[in-house]
Amino acid sequence: MKVIIYDLDSRYDEMIRAGCDRAFAADGRYAPCQGCFGCWTKHPAECFMKDRLKQICRLIGQADELVIVTKNLYGGYSTAVKNVLDRSIGTSTPFSTYRGGQMHHTLRYGRHDLWKVIVYGETSEAEKETFRYLAGRNAVNDGFARSEVIFVPNCEEVEALI
Repeated sequence: MKVIIYDLDSRYDEMIRAGCDRAFAADGRYAPCQGCFGCWTKHPAECFMKDRLKQICRLIGQADELVIVTKNLYGGYSTAVKNVLDRSIGTSTPFSTYRGGQMHHTLRYGRHDLWKVIVYGETSEAEKETFRYLAGRNAVNDGFARSEVIFVPNCEEVEALI
């Protein structure tokens, strides 16, 4: 299943939804993670907050390919996308294991294929390097076999990459 998380405005909704199985608009109309770890222990993969992100762990956990469309924010995800990713900690468990010679949390949903990030907006070389590293580490932590980061100058060029 291909899942897209995006922070583009609503005029791009139809185009995004046509390019995937499931889409989630990171529009900021949800609460940030409270750090309670309830999605790890009390009610696995489900957030206690009753908003649009309540089931985001399950959506991301079922993705073979996760595509994130985000504006560059100093070499990182936009705040709206970062809030979505913060609320998805329940895709793993509180238990630890070794993957690739490093300690990581045990995956709740198993392995996935591609963590792809499409970054739009002005991006310096240092920010590109930071973003590639960040996306690569996110992919490893969430059990994705590979990561890819593509930089475009503006959001109008995103459609060809979906």
